[in-house]
Amino acid sequence: MNTVLFQECVRYNALLADMGLMLKQVRRALVGEVVMSEDLEAMSDAIFDNKVPPSWSKKGFLSLKPLASWIVDCNARIDFLNSWIKDGTPKVFWISGFFFPQAFFTGTL
Repeated sequence: MNTVLFQECVRYNALLADMGLMLKQVRRALVGEVVMSEDLEAMSDAIFDNKVPPSWSKKGFLSLKPLASWIVDCNARIDFLNSWIKDGTPKVFWISGFFFPQAFFTGTL
């Protein structure tokens, strides 16, 4: 199970790093400090429309939720992993909280 935990942490850390970088870039583009690229404009439009930005969807977990609910779900998933690290292997697993839950059942992780 430590392998599963490690893989999930790597994926979530990559997602969070991308989110932080892109949000900073969008903020800078909106105030005119950097050029608004096509990717930054797509992100800005998605945030305005309460949709998950395309770059986050590519790196993130599968979800059809709007952005606000997606963020709440993302935080819950990260809290689950943090409690796993802090408190040890949980007695009950939130299977759908993993990036690829179908792989968990088929043993392809």
